Amino acid sequence: MTNPLISPNGTPSSSFCFGTMQFGGGADETQSRTMYDAARTAGITFFDTAFAYTGGASETLLGRFAANERDALIIATKCDFSGPSTAANITKSFDTSRTRLGMDFIDVFYLHRWDGDTPLEQSFEALATLQQQGKIGVIGVSNFSAWQVMKAQAIAEKLGTTINILQPMYNLVKRQVEVEILPMAASEGFNVAPYSPLGGGLLTGKYTAGNTGRIITNKGYAIRYGLDWMHQAAANLTTIAKRENINPATLAVAWAAQNPAVTTPIISARTPEQLQPSLDAISYKMPAELYAEITALSPTPPPATDRLDDV
Repeated sequence: MTNPLISPNGTPSSSFCFGTMQFGGGADETQSRTMYDAARTAGITFFDTAFAYTGGASETLLGRFAANERDALIIATKCDFSGPSTAANITKSFDTSRTRLGMDFIDVFYLHRWDGDTPLEQSFEALATLQQQGKIGVIGVSNFSAWQVMKAQAIAEKLGTTINILQPMYNLVKRQVEVEILPMAASEGFNVAPYSPLGGGLLTGKYTAGNTGRIITNKGYAIRYGLDWMHQAAANLTTIAKRENINPATLAVAWAAQNPAVTTPIISARTPEQLQPSLDAISYKMPAELYAEITALSPTPPPATDRLDDV
């Protein structure tokens, strides 16, 4: 049973989270404010940012926009991943993020990545201290494998705290989390706020239409989403979307949200126009038959033991 997230005044988390990675970068301040307002109008109470996003502009703008209703919101940020997960870096990163956000308290504080060179005891002692001081609400981890989560959780529990929420990548063409992370989360009661439900824009259909974007201009995204079968799956999703008269982005987000182990998928965009189809997924109810049809567009990863005869 997951421990639901609530804001300082007791407002529950929305079923979707808005990710502000583009604030102050791909989205200027005006666009960022418009998207924040659209997310709030759609009922979103959970907002995600990170130390690393847009050189700090993301945290600064989110803090400014949220200031007047801060206690009714759940604000998440992540530790500086360019440095190690040492106590010094965690504390320094947190203090910087808190200053940028203009908030004394941050509801969710994530380790942004796994650091195999720093003892987990040191990392979680620092996180537990921040929690005991009333500076953070719950602890999260992002981009951890299942074994890394459980190793960290065992240490966290020895220190009198727990990991509450995970932030893995998950979309129709990136389904590795179905093997161990999502089953683990369902079993152990972790909240799951997966990012990138649109696959870097691949699942919006824009590349099928011949448009450009990060998968073409960014080397990392080009590698992540460069396989031919992924582009074919995106093209097939667009075909289904046209048949259903629904934006493919809406289907992609709704598909990721439909997994029972997912609690709060993170949606994001560069412009308000790009955001709307993802917001539409909040109220869209995907029929089971359509979910199965879309699922079949990409390979289902084999189980962790890879004993297909036992499936």
